[in-house]
Amino acid sequence: REAGDTEPLMDEDTFRENFSQELKPHKTYLCYEVELQEDDAWIPVDEFKGFLRNQPRCHAELCLLELIPSWELDKERHYRVTCFISWSPCPDCASQLAAFLGKNSHLSLRVFASRIYTKFAGYETGLRQLQAAGAQITIMTSEEFEYCWKTFVDHQGTPFLPWDDLDKYSKMLSKDLKGILQIDQQKSSKSNELGAGPVAQAVRAPCS
Repeated sequence: REAGDTEPLMDEDTFRENFSQELKPHKTYLCYEVELQEDDAWIPVDEFKGFLRNQPRCHAELCLLELIPSWELDKERHYRVTCFISWSPCPDCASQLAAFLGKNSHLSLRVFASRIYTKFAGYETGLRQLQAAGAQITIMTSEEFEYCWKTFVDHQGTPFLPWDDLDKYSKMLSKDLKGILQIDQQKSSKSNELGAGPVAQAVRAPCS
C-alpha cells in the first residue's frame, strides 16, 4: 500500500501497535522511501514511497525486494532506499538484502529498526553481513518515529505523542545493536592497519 493520494496511509493504531517497542506483535511493518542523489543532495522520489507488511511465506523485507524491480530505477544514477521497520531483519532476510545490494551497486540502503529480532539463531551474523554489504543499520529514536508518523500515518493532524519509556528503549536497543555490529567494525579497523596484502584480504573475506 502506497502512502499517496489514492492509497490509504497506515492508521494510528496499526502504527502504535507495531512500532511501540514495549509491544511484541507477531508481524512486521516496513515503511520505505527512495531518494535520488543529485551532486551532494538527496532528492525524494515521492512516487516510490509507502508501507507494506509481511505476507504468508514472505517477510516484509523480501516483499520490498520483489517490489523494487517494478520501479525501473536508472542504473546509471544512484538511489538511497530508507526503511523504517518494526523488527530488524531475520538472518535469511539480512542475507538476501546483502546479496541484493551486492548485485545493485546503484542502490544504497538505510535500515531504521524499532526492535531487534532475536528469535532465530544467527541474527547477529545476519546483521553484520548486511552492514558489511554497505547497509546502514540503526535503532529508531523519537526523531524517526515522529518522521514516520508525519509521513506514513493517517494522523488527521494529530501530533506524534511518544509512548512511555521510548527514549529508554531506544538507548538500550542502540547499545545492543552497537555491540552486535562492533565486531565487524573492529575487523574493518584491523584490516585497514594490515593494508591491502593477502592477510588483509583474508580478514575482509568473511564480510563480503
